[in-house]
Amino acid sequence: MSRNVVFAVAQMGPVHLADTRAQTVARLIEMLREAHGRGARWVTFPELALTTFFPRYIYDTPEEYDAFFEEGLPSPAMVPLFDEARKLGVGFYLGYAEKITEDGQVRRFNTSVLVAPDGTILGKYRKIHLPGTKDPIGDIEFEHLEKRYFEVGDLGFPTYGTDDGRFGMCICNDRRWPETFRVMALRGAEVFMLGYNTPTRNIHYPEPAHLREYHHRLSLESAAYQNAAWVMAAAKCGSEDGFAMIGGSAIVSPTGEVVARAASEDDEVITFSCDLDLGAYIRRSVFDFARHRRIEHYGPITSQTAIEVTE
Repeated sequence: MSRNVVFAVAQMGPVHLADTRAQTVARLIEMLREAHGRGARWVTFPELALTTFFPRYIYDTPEEYDAFFEEGLPSPAMVPLFDEARKLGVGFYLGYAEKITEDGQVRRFNTSVLVAPDGTILGKYRKIHLPGTKDPIGDIEFEHLEKRYFEVGDLGFPTYGTDDGRFGMCICNDRRWPETFRVMALRGAEVFMLGYNTPTRNIHYPEPAHLREYHHRLSLESAAYQNAAWVMAAAKCGSEDGFAMIGGSAIVSPTGEVVARAASEDDEVITFSCDLDLGAYIRRSVFDFARHRRIEHYGPITSQTAIEVTE
């Protein structure tokens, strides 16, 4: 038996500080139409898709950095994308900077939304594994200040049932943590959608540049295989105002194999007809959770954070 659904990953090239929301959303709509033309039913867009990756810059007041945040869902800037997706009957994942007010308190998150082909908002995910620092480290090139501008996500790792299967979402640095995917898999996810903005340079350690994309691929492939699920990974990449980010957008099968990969660092759509039952044999054998998991020995995963040596 097979359940084939065409999925698309819409990679974005640079979004510069001078680019307007309207210009950027027009690019997303163009890729949405291309994906639809190839028969795609779902499109994964990148993290923080509507703006440049602003956490590389130092801002001190909300008046400075709130310009990068969206209010309302859809926000005014998102409306044309939502309208076109509903018209075409294409669902999508979109990453954005979210500003909300709850109980009189302003809160900001690095967020993604999952929208069904009929335009229904299925749910949100708020990034949990925030990289970087809250305060500047004084790097001569750029900073990585996600902890300065975003709260740690408070929605956990939910999954969402659709007519085409059950999907989960995560964002960028979440992909490096196996717990991210395991929780979604335990909640039945068959497809993991994620967007990322990953600098080519690691400002915290002088590692070779090629390792950035290698570790990215390693994270995707292991997550797919160890959870018998598909992975849709969309980059915003290239040189944003001189700051380089990796590409490598990919679709990875439950076998851990990359079945489609972006070839550029520009706007580029990749698609694949995904058999959502492909991982069934993996879930029946090597990773049959019900038969083989031994949760009585996994306590440290949730009871401690840092490494602790007790003997």
